[in-house]
Amino acid sequence: SASAIDGLINIIAENPDILENGPNHIEKIKITSYEPAYGIIGDPAKRSPTTRQSADHSMVYILSSVLRKAYEKSNYIKEEHTPEDLWKYLMLLPYDYSQAAIYNEVSRSFMNKIEFEHGGKEYDDLYPKGIPTKLEIITADGQTYDSGLVEFPGGHAANETVNLSNILKHKFIKLGKLGLEKNDLVNTVQKLENIDIMTNEDLKSIYECY
Repeated sequence: SASAIDGLINIIAENPDILENGPNHIEKIKITSYEPAYGIIGDPAKRSPTTRQSADHSMVYILSSVLRKAYEKSNYIKEEHTPEDLWKYLMLLPYDYSQAAIYNEVSRSFMNKIEFEHGGKEYDDLYPKGIPTKLEIITADGQTYDSGLVEFPGGHAANETVNLSNILKHKFIKLGKLGLEKNDLVNTVQKLENIDIMTNEDLKSIYECY
């Protein structure tokens, strides 16, 4: 899903005004990908997840949830919309896999608008070095927003468009706050970031938060 998310983020970063007309302005979302991803993500069984586990394995759900969050956070995105900003703002968190989120009407409407296409040999030949994917959004006024070919999305070892360290720190904070107080969270992250220089004795207490 990473390349499709990256494609969506690129479109929004370059065209933040796409969010101004509301979710119903989106008519179709087209994802072009490579094999074996096309055969996996295009599986009809993954189009309508009903549980946290099935949603986590559904590109249709993941992409639709990211787009839903973009509309929900459109006021922030107008001010800060670099790709790195958007990776942070639109990051899916545990509550995005709750039953309420899984059956969110806006997400479900986007899920019904997504279609897949195999990119053929051109795309297949770029894998496994990259994970080639293109995303297109067609709106009600006939405009097409094209992400272009994404080979190395944010998080990929060869990606050079975002600062992965900054995004991971943001993720650590978001997830850590679910179970730790601020001081414990800061100390835990600091310990984990220095795991390569820890002694065996230090490692015994690495997850002690109090």
